[in-house]
Amino acid sequence: MANSDSLKLTVQATGANSGTWGQITNTNLLILEQAIGGYDAIGVTSGATLVFSNGVLSNGKNQILKLTGTITSNVDVVVPDSGSGTAPKKTYMVENATTGAFTVTFKTSSGTGATWSTTDKGYKILYSDGTNIVDITADLGDISSGAITATGHIIPGANDTYDLGTTTAVWQNLYTGDLHLSNQAKSQGNVVDGTKGNWTLQEGKDDIFMLNNISGEKFKINLSKIEGDS
Repeated sequence: MANSDSLKLTVQATGANSGTWGQITNTNLLILEQAIGGYDAIGVTSGATLVFSNGVLSNGKNQILKLTGTITSNVDVVVPDSGSGTAPKKTYMVENATTGAFTVTFKTSSGTGATWSTTDKGYKILYSDGTNIVDITADLGDISSGAITATGHIIPGANDTYDLGTTTAVWQNLYTGDLHLSNQAKSQGNVVDGTKGNWTLQEGKDDIFMLNNISGEKFKINLSKIEGDS
């Protein structure tokens, strides 16, 4: 019996496996089900190596994988590649649901892969080409759309890395509640005195206040009323 290149289905020759066609066919259908919509939670506390066996259900054949566990160092989640003689080729939807400020890399055994940063507990769309893992999410590029309404948080993929707008494409107005300002994640402080700070701007009935989140001190911004303005 041969096996398919991508999902390792059992490919049956004419007249082969008399009396076992039903069992083999049912297993093939279950493998297809795994590849199309299969889900599995994989504990990766010390890393993990996914299984991709010929002709049987294997956790590496699932379409959706949730990586779980508390990690205390950078970990790898490994799928077989052409160097192992199996060379599976398929897509994956992977959630990094680990806890712990360490990287998680989803890769092939001898090739390259996709890495979640220490603060990225998000999702990636990936595929294996038989040699490497390719991150489709990273290659989507800019997305153009009309109005966007979010019912949850919008969080950047890395801390203190990405901008909202540019020097030549600014947002017209910014409407917000309390405004939180911090440069503590930067390698250097501000350009005036080189220090780092963490402040919150809040609104009062008649005043605007600044809260120093490091010292706990509170300040009122001095405002001068424009004469003749009511």
